[in-house]
Amino acid sequence: MRKLMSMKIAVVAAGVAALINSGALLQAADESHGTLTRKDYKFLRDAYLGNLLEVRLGELAKQKTTKPTVQQFAEQMIKDHSKAIDEMKKIATQKGATLPDRLSHSEESEYERLQKHSAIDFEKSYAEHMVKDHQKVFKEFQDAAKTAEDPDVKRFAQDSLPTLEHHQQMAQQMESSVKQQTP
Repeated sequence: MRKLMSMKIAVVAAGVAALINSGALLQAADESHGTLTRKDYKFLRDAYLGNLLEVRLGELAKQKTTKPTVQQFAEQMIKDHSKAIDEMKKIATQKGATLPDRLSHSEESEYERLQKHSAIDFEKSYAEHMVKDHQKVFKEFQDAAKTAEDPDVKRFAQDSLPTLEHHQQMAQQMESSVKQQTP
């Protein structure tokens, strides 16, 4: 009986240690949804993390490539997603919610994956990621524009749709351009 109890304690302790090491527990403890519903907060948090990644990837693209189409796209992503980050911070503050101060493990992994590529491989992978990501995000924002309960979150989602649609088109054009130039 004691051995079983000791094993359970060891397993729980190992799990908590793993969460602390991954930052997930610390990040979760720092987050509060304030007056937002869990669903609205999740949308805002996920959108915020996605925008942080878009800005970091845009900065990375500017470093790794000299192709004008990729450079222009990256600059637009930095500009538009930085603006969206500011808007989300404002909404979160007004609602008493806190947003993460760093990328999640999955976003950080995606950044590191793209960072390791050579310039040519990076351009192709970056373009593919941008097309897929903007398609996914557009759907998430459409859903939030219809179902968000908080009027500010709903308005933010609705107002973001034209920009996200434009980003989808730009990403597809960039991807086509990169594929044509790849040997």
